[in-house]
Amino acid sequence: MKPLLLLALSVVSLHAADDSAEPAVTVTSIPGLVAFWDFVKREPDGQKRFTAHVPAGATNDYPLDAANYIKDYWRAGREATYADFPLLGRGPFGNAIRIVKETDENFRPFLFVPRSRLHDTPLDIKGAGKSVTVVVWAIRESGNHALAGIWHEGTDLKEKSTATIAKVERGQRQYALFAGLNKQGSACGHVSENGASSFLNKYALHKCNSADLSPEVPADSPAEVLDSSWQCFAMTFDHEKDELTGWLNGVSGDRWLDQPKKDKLISFAYNAYMQGHYAKLPGKQDGEDEAFPKDQYYNPPEGEPLSVNVLRESADERVELREHRFTKIEVTLRGGEEVTRDLVSLRLNPWWYPHDLYKPKDAQSGGPFTIGRVIHSSRSVGFTGWIGGVAVFDRALSTEELKKLSELRR
Repeated sequence: MKPLLLLALSVVSLHAADDSAEPAVTVTSIPGLVAFWDFVKREPDGQKRFTAHVPAGATNDYPLDAANYIKDYWRAGREATYADFPLLGRGPFGNAIRIVKETDENFRPFLFVPRSRLHDTPLDIKGAGKSVTVVVWAIRESGNHALAGIWHEGTDLKEKSTATIAKVERGQRQYALFAGLNKQGSACGHVSENGASSFLNKYALHKCNSADLSPEVPADSPAEVLDSSWQCFAMTFDHEKDELTGWLNGVSGDRWLDQPKKDKLISFAYNAYMQGHYAKLPGKQDGEDEAFPKDQYYNPPEGEPLSVNVLRESADERVELREHRFTKIEVTLRGGEEVTRDLVSLRLNPWWYPHDLYKPKDAQSGGPFTIGRVIHSSRSVGFTGWIGGVAVFDRALSTEELKKLSELRR
């Protein structure tokens, strides 16, 4: 073969290699990357577990183990292996794992980085002044639960499912991305300041929900359907703004919950708002709980209202609806002075979060990083479908960066 032809073929081959690697390079080139699993990169020897792309000079590439947390905590069911995660052989970055809709109640497999291998590493994002972004490229078959993050919900809750539990642990939540939770199919960011619960509820309730929702797509759909069904879920926590935001395909959108006091879970945030308000007023107010913990008050900033609408007005009374960035409040005034107020709408996206991310005191009080599921007491099946990539950044990515990452799903 002639030298010039050989050179031309070599150039074509190089371009083809570059094209196949380009999506992964797009992710790894964004500043702040901590770890990126594309389910293509593996250990060269030994178990050949999936490993993460990490920044140059990093010494930990976070190989993923397989486990069945029911066996670990209830001593029931079988061990999980990589064989329990079918591979698609294609996807946004060239491969994807399937989280199967398991029918065996004693089998809830996930992939994970044990706490012993991540504690105090860059993946262990926690404490003062820390922000985080989690991005997951997925096809949602069903469910609304965890996609990826450090979110050990604890197995200490008194529920029917914990009656036979063998290993009881307190919650060890830090940050995680879910497939909706209270708004199924949304991109739901979840964070915790204490690893445990919020507002005297048994669950952690600091969470956001993107405005858009992902569709349900059967995991065994034809190739052309799967290839066109990838969604880019993301969450950002910006500690400078105290904002937790969910993003679906690069779009966050506004989401409000009207009448939060009637919601099964968010009513606890409503009460935390009202208790914080009562505490600022002289004397004991009707409905005030003086034993309510001060660190659980929930009072987003309310300076000059963004808008004021008069709902009712008479000679001696005026009722206004005041909209602020995170709250809408109904205020009753007499003689120009506020006499009562009520929280009538609470913003779910972005969600106001004024705390630091939970900082475990040691490796024993911290949770693992898991993909596909989290450890939790209810043992539900959770999210099912395909996961084609998981990326974690130690800062809040911009709208432009998230749109860029969302375009990789196509």
